[in-house]
Amino acid sequence: MTETPGQDAAPTTEERTEPTARERWAAVRRRGARRLNHAPAGGSLRERLADLAEAGAAAYDLDEPADIYGNRIVAALEERVATLLGAEDAAFFPSGTMAQQVALRCWAGRTGNPAVALHPLAHPEVHERDALSQVSGLRPVNVGSGSRQPTVAEIRGLEEPVGAVMLELPLRDAGFVLPTWEELTGLVEAARERDAVVHFDGARLWECAEHFGRPLAEIAGLADSVYVSFYKSLDGLGGAALAGPRTLVEEARTWRHRYGGQIFQQFPTALSALIGLDRELPRLPEYVRHARVVAAALREGFAEARPLWARVHPEVPHTHEFQVWLPYEPEVVAEAALRQAEETSVALFPGHWSGAAGPGMARTEVSVRAPGLEWTAEDVRAAVRDFARRLPGRD
Repeated sequence: MTETPGQDAAPTTEERTEPTARERWAAVRRRGARRLNHAPAGGSLRERLADLAEAGAAAYDLDEPADIYGNRIVAALEERVATLLGAEDAAFFPSGTMAQQVALRCWAGRTGNPAVALHPLAHPEVHERDALSQVSGLRPVNVGSGSRQPTVAEIRGLEEPVGAVMLELPLRDAGFVLPTWEELTGLVEAARERDAVVHFDGARLWECAEHFGRPLAEIAGLADSVYVSFYKSLDGLGGAALAGPRTLVEEARTWRHRYGGQIFQQFPTALSALIGLDRELPRLPEYVRHARVVAAALREGFAEARPLWARVHPEVPHTHEFQVWLPYEPEVVAEAALRQAEETSVALFPGHWSGAAGPGMARTEVSVRAPGLEWTAEDVRAAVRDFARRLPGRD
């Protein structure tokens, strides 16, 4: 139908009058709600750029020329990562997905075996759209099951030879779980008994030192190669690094170029990574310790509120991140969390709720960082009691 000039179009069924959940959460953030959970990539563009300029001046000489194809600041970051991890060399990558594919295909070329043993909940299996096989010609072989790390017996019991064993530390989708130090060394030994190299998916390796009671270099030194992320634990803008023997890393740089990862300038990302190494890395042990306080208070708060059922997993977090499960549909608990934030300016669960735990079950992730340090155990328990009252049947 042709509209009369100057006349407003009639409303359509597609027109939306109610704000979306994303818009409502944005309004909550603008009002400055008190948040327990860390907000990855939080803040406006202006705030992030201002932080780069202010904190970056302490992390690197900002009067130095910008990098070109990975020299200068990127090279300085690579050298620092190699030193921290006790490796001969390290290469910067724009993403962890690329870094791990390159590492594993390099190892496959050296071992002659494209099979990679990894947990079915490992990142390449869950979040990378079969990239190992579709892009890099590798063949994933699942080892282990459930919300735990693989066992030594499962590595030894693999029914076929594998060129590499990939261990994700911590295993995020299982609840950010880690093995004990003895279990980890046993897994590495079991892999080598099978003549397989060991690669650590250490996207969050930075936060593992408190659990293992070992320095990063000793942890990384168990593996033949390790990848680390600069944004998951360190709040960088993005980016990753692959560390290992110099010959492997040199080959990885060649494949990085072939994969399109040789980017003209990456100084903002590299600078944010250096800031994270200065600012966040030293605080991660404190975050881990306080996450255990928060997790205990969450369990106590839910017990006092007497919901149908609730679980904090692991009960004692291995890192500063863990899962919370509740017996409701995800949209139900997500709305309760949002209403609590809107009505009280207390954001207990601002993260995403998923139904990955099964029908009628909702799961979210809690990440305790600097904002969470301000929460006492009683703060958490009180917020849980208020949140639980907003769930169906909890009045």
